[in-house]
Amino acid sequence: MLRIAIQSKGRLHEETLALLSEAGIHISGGKRTLLEQSGNFPVEVLYLRDDDIPQCVAEGVADLGIVGRNEYEERGEDAEVLCGLGFSRCRLSLAVPKAAEYDGLGWFNGKKIATSYPVILRRFLAQKGIEADVHEIAGSVEISPSIGLSDAIFDIVSSGSTLQSNGLTEVETVMECEAILIANKGMTAEKRGVVGELLFRIGAVRAAQDKKYVLMNVPGGCLDEVLAVLPGTKSPTVMPLATPGWNSVHTVIDEKRLWSIIRKLKELGAQGILVVPIEKMIL
Repeated sequence: MLRIAIQSKGRLHEETLALLSEAGIHISGGKRTLLEQSGNFPVEVLYLRDDDIPQCVAEGVADLGIVGRNEYEERGEDAEVLCGLGFSRCRLSLAVPKAAEYDGLGWFNGKKIATSYPVILRRFLAQKGIEADVHEIAGSVEISPSIGLSDAIFDIVSSGSTLQSNGLTEVETVMECEAILIANKGMTAEKRGVVGELLFRIGAVRAAQDKKYVLMNVPGGCLDEVLAVLPGTKSPTVMPLATPGWNSVHTVIDEKRLWSIIRKLKELGAQGILVVPIEKMIL
């Protein structure tokens, strides 16, 4: 039985359970239990605080863990990073009061910086040759400058709205973060086999994210022009229709490019364009 540690609550908790569900692993997600077993896959889920996950995986209490890269880097535990998962994206950034006359990293010399991530911050400052006073604080980091506790902050930023509401401006991005899958380095071969199946399923789910399956009818006279604008995973599928001179063309398109490409397809003569969501994609 493979044990995977995940965050007990919050956004990362919800997105992790959604990923497992997409991968065909049924977990009820009951928040009142510490340990829960899947009914259809040899895995049990251990619910923990996010900052406890790296240590539990490194010490073998759990075989796998899903945690933010920020927590993994801050804790410095000896666990193996298997892959990024593409959700819970954010960044660790330096921010200063809006009224500050910020003129580059040298501004931080001699300043006091409040943060919940002192290890990452000190490493960054050392790399840049900046000498600053790092003040470790737990929670509500963004209010530190307004109450005189610090000159600046180093914290997680998603949309930036929290910084703005506290009169702060993001000035330097230090690390891009996302949820990652980490593993205990001492797992048995049997457990690694289960991990391989889990990674296969996660890969299929991730490959389908933000992609659409597109089908269209194309007259033979403009087939070459249509194919030239289609960015298929390999190459588009072309099948003749019962009506002479017409073809059915199938391809996969990134959602962010979908509308611009569809407009070109219409202009080139494609008709009956269907856009279908993709659940899984095995590459």
